Amino acid sequence: MRRTFVVSDVEDMLLRKKLLVAAVLIVAATGGIAFAGEVVDPAAVKSEDGKYLDKEGNPTFKVAPDGTVDWYTYSGYRRYHSECHVCHGPDGMGSTYAPALTDSLKTMTYGAFLEVVASGRKNVNTAQENVMPAFGDNPNVSCYMDDIYVYLRARASDAVGRARPAKKEDKPDAYTQAEKSCMGK
Repeated sequence: MRRTFVVSDVEDMLLRKKLLVAAVLIVAATGGIAFAGEVVDPAAVKSEDGKYLDKEGNPTFKVAPDGTVDWYTYSGYRRYHSECHVCHGPDGMGSTYAPALTDSLKTMTYGAFLEVVASGRKNVNTAQENVMPAFGDNPNVSCYMDDIYVYLRARASDAVGRARPAKKEDKPDAYTQAEKSCMGK
């Protein structure tokens, strides 16, 4: 079935793209709070509407002693495996085609992660122009960047294993509202 776009659909898409680009630029301009190579403790120090944050205000994971993960980690697992694992391998462990994100997220800042996912990455050392495509226009990725980041951060910290998390917190109402808004519903 072919969808006919109307002006409001185009305006909504442009607004979402502008907001994403603005967010990436703000976080990138601040260096993502931490500097590249600087390891930031991923421990959750506060929660805002079901999203856990580290001491720098970056999204992070929370795993209870019984193995229950926060919603973002669980959703990140699902989103990673629907969009990212084809190149980056199972559970962020890398492949012959793309690097292990479990290694990258040990030192990559939140801002750098957003920038690479939204804008892609070029490799200047090879004839291949785009090594990583830009996903800033793909709502199945752009609407869930925090989820993917949180999941990979948990994997990089060995806080969660390779299997799908067996227990998860409930989906926060604020998450549902943000998801609907981002998806244009």
